[in-house]
Amino acid sequence: MSNTGSAIKPQKEYTLELGDKPLIMRTGTFASQANATVLCQMGGTVSMGNITISDPREGVDFLPLQVVYQEKYYAGGKIAGSRFRKREGRPGDAYVLLARVIDRGLRPMFPKHMRNDIQVFCTVLSYDFESEHDITSANAANLAAALSDCPVDGPLGTVRVGLIGGELVLNPTREARTRSDLDMFVTASLDKVVMIEAGANQVPEAEILRAIEFGKKWAQKIAKFFADIQKEIGKTKFEVSPAYTHKEAAAFLKEWSLSTVTKAIKDPLAKLDRRRIFNEFIKGAAEKLQEKFGAPDDKNAELTELYAHAGDLMDKVIKSEVRRLILEEGIRMSSRNIDEIRPIGSMVDVLPNFVHGSALFQRGETQGLTTCTLGAPGDKQIVEGMEGEHKLRYMHHYNFPPFSVGETSNRLFVGNREIGHGNLAQRGIEPVLPKEEDFPYTIRTVTEILESNGSSSMAATCGSTLALMAAGVPISSPVSGIALGLISDEEKGKYVVLSDLQDEEDFGGDMDFKVTGTEKGVTAIQMDIKIKGLPDSVFKEALERSHTGRLEILKTMLAAIAEPRKELSPHAPRIETVQIDPEDIRLVIGKGGETIQKITGELGVEIDIEDSGLIFITSVDGGSMQKAKEWIEGIVAKPEVGKVYDCKVVRIIPGVGAIAEFLRGKDGMIHISELQWQRTENVEDVLKVGDEVKAKCVEYDPIDGKTRLSLKQMQERPEGFVDRPSNGPRRSPGGGGGFHRGGGRPPPRR
Repeated sequence: MSNTGSAIKPQKEYTLELGDKPLIMRTGTFASQANATVLCQMGGTVSMGNITISDPREGVDFLPLQVVYQEKYYAGGKIAGSRFRKREGRPGDAYVLLARVIDRGLRPMFPKHMRNDIQVFCTVLSYDFESEHDITSANAANLAAALSDCPVDGPLGTVRVGLIGGELVLNPTREARTRSDLDMFVTASLDKVVMIEAGANQVPEAEILRAIEFGKKWAQKIAKFFADIQKEIGKTKFEVSPAYTHKEAAAFLKEWSLSTVTKAIKDPLAKLDRRRIFNEFIKGAAEKLQEKFGAPDDKNAELTELYAHAGDLMDKVIKSEVRRLILEEGIRMSSRNIDEIRPIGSMVDVLPNFVHGSALFQRGETQGLTTCTLGAPGDKQIVEGMEGEHKLRYMHHYNFPPFSVGETSNRLFVGNREIGHGNLAQRGIEPVLPKEEDFPYTIRTVTEILESNGSSSMAATCGSTLALMAAGVPISSPVSGIALGLISDEEKGKYVVLSDLQDEEDFGGDMDFKVTGTEKGVTAIQMDIKIKGLPDSVFKEALERSHTGRLEILKTMLAAIAEPRKELSPHAPRIETVQIDPEDIRLVIGKGGETIQKITGELGVEIDIEDSGLIFITSVDGGSMQKAKEWIEGIVAKPEVGKVYDCKVVRIIPGVGAIAEFLRGKDGMIHISELQWQRTENVEDVLKVGDEVKAKCVEYDPIDGKTRLSLKQMQERPEGFVDRPSNGPRRSPGGGGGFHRGGGRPPPRR
């Protein structure tokens, strides 16, 4: 990259040999008003990562980190969008999901009590369709965070791991990923794995562990590379005020509440009843503290601050007791054992069969209603982006209304969380779907979360399996899912893995490790953590526990429906296929789409045509579908000499003959001499426009497509009838030179 302008700042460039491709990091030239900016390049793919940090925001009780992933059509050399809008719009679901992957790696590395707004932008500037932009974007963001003055731990490195032919592959190309049984992101710090996201084709747990270790090794190589860059040019980190503490007040609140809190944790209470008890303590904490420290006093800033944080102090007492009971006594919510799964219930056909398939899945107080809808091949979702267009044959959509947790909210539309949870269930199901050539339907499952107390995305996965089987989709294996948690004490080096995570254990715990799979192997993984990395032993135990748990869940699911139904719902569309010569596609479509519109309009069917000449006819009415098939077959059929066809007269040519339509749109000539055995003076004496007759094909020219039809060949030849040749005078049967009717030339044929 040349620099001929003196106003452009010089850049620093660093290179790491990463597998068979260099990872090139640049900084110094671009976007200098951001807190830190990094460009990351692999091959011809370039991404920019920027980080900016604001002052602390008042009134928030969470880390306000936002990761934005921006695709730019120009990066792939595309001008995309509608005819009327050519700007990039809101990021598509794929880019929301990639932003979440980057967010989930970075978030645990920031101080939990930090309240500064942090915004990380990842912008794809160039895409070579080989080196994937998600890895360059993630690593640009990772290094930008490390170089900034924000007090973020790390640095982090991110890699992608594939499994092709049993071999692990680092950062597989776009083409190689189509042949991979595994697509895994691994983010690691210098010593621990921080984030995992994966889709897999029923890969055994042992192979998953091998892939995690492989990814960790390479991600740590990147993290070490970034650490060296950070030492050279990184900014000095600013200090964040420590989290508010008040040991005396915390001890007082603990003494006041602990016996009731402990009993509420151990008792088999409903979620809302337990939460009500906890909330009463949280809301009453400030008033209770006044008994010890006195009434609020505007002149006493310390008291004002204490009472403002009273609820937080009480919340920490509750979470600390949840963690203590698990770590010290092995007791969790409702006195469950650490590997105990809550009661499970499964039902199918909970809605009338106008819904093609439906199922209700419940685990404890988490309940999901999932439906399956089957559509025509043309119902596929077309996704447009800098990579061009591609089509989604299967979609899973996840909805999480506020009533599912007994709340009201003005956030009534799908957010990033819903997109992420829906995609996790979708990835979990995709490996078991039938091949399109065997089951050409477009498939959509939708999960409505009706109750939630943890693991709702796993309920969506289980419900999708049940709904698909109820709809008659021939999946190869049923899929279930389970979420695992972690409670750890780093000082004592102790941790406990929890099966079937629920809300309080998620909010107060250290990990949410979701795994979906079949009896054979894993189909998807999503790991979020709240600490700065996990020991390797956690993965082995979590995967073993997930395998045991999902088999237990599958057993209950299969009691509701043991296998996919052999028949579709009577209200589901049926699909018939017709293979035609690709050269004949234009005949089926017709001029300006006239023919295909006529078929679909008259018969109420959907027709989708592939470039290969494969035609899909979709209809809920079997009769209409069969008529459409026959219509299309007629359009593309080639006339056969000697075969009889149903014809309709569409035009009379006086003195010459009639034009008849046959084979759904083909025209043939019935010459006046082929109307009847006896001589015909006027065509109208035999045929009129609109007449429907049977005629035999007597001649077909495949080059120009002209066809001659005959009516008289359908009639028995009169005994003793003397015919005349097609050209020349009519002769006697004896073959002599004399002309019929005393000789002389007959009148011209008309």
